[in-house]
Amino acid sequence: MSDKITIAVSKGRIFDEAMPLLAQLDIVPRDDPVESRKLILETNQANIQILIIRATDVPTYVERGAAELGIAGKDVLMEYSGDGLYEPIDLGIAKCRMMLAGVKGAGPITDRPRVATKYINITRDYFANKGQQVEIIKLYGSMELGPVLGLSDWIVDLVDTGNTLKANGLETLEHIADISSRLIVNKAAMKMKPALIKPILNQLSDIIGNKE
Repeated sequence: MSDKITIAVSKGRIFDEAMPLLAQLDIVPRDDPVESRKLILETNQANIQILIIRATDVPTYVERGAAELGIAGKDVLMEYSGDGLYEPIDLGIAKCRMMLAGVKGAGPITDRPRVATKYINITRDYFANKGQQVEIIKLYGSMELGPVLGLSDWIVDLVDTGNTLKANGLETLEHIADISSRLIVNKAAMKMKPALIKPILNQLSDIIGNKE
């Protein structure tokens, strides 16, 4: 059995906020992540490497064993349908909110509302729990255009400051979930490599506890 540990981290804000946490565990990339084009970064720990991938791919890599650990947003995990991973620690980074939003000042919708989103499962579950029927329209970006151009009545999307909504004449309507990044662990790896993984979990838990 290999004693290598691969940590899958999504690009962008999560990566930027995760690196200081890993540094507190004395896990530091050997190459500058900004300058390097490498997708697999070796670290100062000979048996630990960091895999840089798309956010939506992190749980897939972890569940299927290509990475033992991963750091991914709760939105990605809520949308993911697999069950081969644990989600032991809320890292408290990359915080935002999953919100329902629509055109500011729009009146009530009498027909079945059309909701544009890339979060199909989250949206479906949210309205199912409310007992409300909606038509879901899958988009991959620029959700704000949906209500503005009449493609949809509402959108479901991540909101940080809300400035993008305001700039496009939209407002938040309902809060769906608080989102932050979580550490995830491959279930098989937890059983096969506990001596390698549990110290990382324990140290991260201590760090997060001290932050709070």
